[in-house]
Amino acid sequence: MTRAETPVLERVPGQKPAMAFLRRAVERPHHAYVFAGPEGGGKQLAARAFAAALLCERGTGCGRCRACRLALEDRHPNVFVVEPEGRDIHVDTVREEVWHPAYRTAPEPGRKVFVIREADRLNLAAADMLLKVLEEPPADAVFLLLSARPDELPETVLSRCHIVTFLPLAEGFVVRTLEAEGVEHGLAVLAARLSGGNLGRARRLATAPDGLSFRDVAARALERAEQGTSGALDAAGLVLEAAERYRKGLKDELERDLAPFLDERGRPEEAYRGAIRRLEERHKRRVKRAERDYVDWVLLAVSALLRDAVASAAGLGREALINPDRSPIARSVVAAVSAMVAVEEARAALAEDVNLNPRLVLERAFLRLGAASS
Repeated sequence: MTRAETPVLERVPGQKPAMAFLRRAVERPHHAYVFAGPEGGGKQLAARAFAAALLCERGTGCGRCRACRLALEDRHPNVFVVEPEGRDIHVDTVREEVWHPAYRTAPEPGRKVFVIREADRLNLAAADMLLKVLEEPPADAVFLLLSARPDELPETVLSRCHIVTFLPLAEGFVVRTLEAEGVEHGLAVLAARLSGGNLGRARRLATAPDGLSFRDVAARALERAEQGTSGALDAAGLVLEAAERYRKGLKDELERDLAPFLDERGRPEEAYRGAIRRLEERHKRRVKRAERDYVDWVLLAVSALLRDAVASAAGLGREALINPDRSPIARSVVAAVSAMVAVEEARAALAEDVNLNPRLVLERAFLRLGAASS
């Protein structure tokens, strides 16, 4: 059986218990679910597949009918996708993209499916607005809340949802998946280890135009940070310059993403205006986040180099290294661990507060890192 002939709920790999639950749920769906699990574990893929199965013209999640195909591509008019705008999901967004359409007639016959990505980013007012819908849900609506931090969702919201747990993906599974997609084995292993089981991140790392070149930036920044105060400041500048180059390289992606939704004259097809708007907004957010994403990749790579130093100092073999293609840097366990703490605190700070100045966070981290190695 080819992938095109495989039912949609059997196309999500590595999450057998979760998908078995969803296959049963399609027959008599609850009004709301929380897909809980780490980033890159397949929650978004599962949400698309579940939406397709709920909207399938044959009622089987066949993957071949028009409804299935559109839902799998985030293009079905009855699928409403909500994502954070900046740090949070705001009450106005929930009101306009969830509350109002939930109680209106669906654009096409069948159910309405609402997918709320990063649902833990609902601010208090937005969560209260969503709660009102969940307390009196329309009979034809199903709500899917995706979150890597479900414990940050209000208990009142969680209590009205069925929890579907997605587990971290094993390194071997990520490697095999990347290899099946044409990624060379060595690169697949590196991407899998750097991503920590996050398949989406591993795929982006393995297929990025410049590959894993951010590791070279990390190595140079680490070397400079150990050259005193001026070196630490230079290291921060080096990372930010590389991040800016990465951001500029994303500019051509939107045209490629929009091409399938345009007619022969290059104009948006009316039926896809909602999908086009979501793509444009998603691209805008990605460009906005690009520099921070790249900075996080570099810091992740710095942390990986330091972890390899710990493994080497502890006498572990190469199979324990995150970067088996590189010779571990020489650091004592105490110095490496102290430096890792500084790096991970910087990553956490940038992830939690979008208003922080990345340069100041990086400078502080590299100053601490340099002090730890002295």
